[in-house]
Amino acid sequence: MPERVDGRGPEGGGPESGGPEGGARRAGPVFGLAEVYNPSMLPTLRPGDRLLLHYGATVRPGDVVVVRHPFRQDLLIVKRAVERQGGGWWVRGDNPRVVNDSREFGAVPDELVVARARVRLRPLGAQRSPLAVASWVLSAVRPLRAARSLSSLLRAR
Repeated sequence: MPERVDGRGPEGGGPESGGPEGGARRAGPVFGLAEVYNPSMLPTLRPGDRLLLHYGATVRPGDVVVVRHPFRQDLLIVKRAVERQGGGWWVRGDNPRVVNDSREFGAVPDELVVARARVRLRPLGAQRSPLAVASWVLSAVRPLRAARSLSSLLRAR
């Protein structure tokens, strides 16, 4: 499923990560917004969440990224960067039931990595009770940090 990226993102010819092939990086906005439409990143991201994107940011394993689908480059997808492989990134969704990731299409070349997601913005739901609004206020804006492995969470300090 596509993710909608608004007009504040990179534009113009060539790959998003560096302008035209072999050319210099084009001047443009550094930050933009995207809306999640697909459940592939549940439970981290839900359909309807908005993401604050950082174009041209350094990607590290565990980061949530927006990439162009390798087989349909007009399609933007949100995935987690798992590991570097050759000239690209192995990406996976957090939802194990959705397989639209590197298990299907292999590593995503660097030039198809569009942006790194920095912050998740969750929309206010239909419930408008004081308790629901208070709950929303506490969880609506969350930074998206790199996922930690279970072993690092259990490691003695």
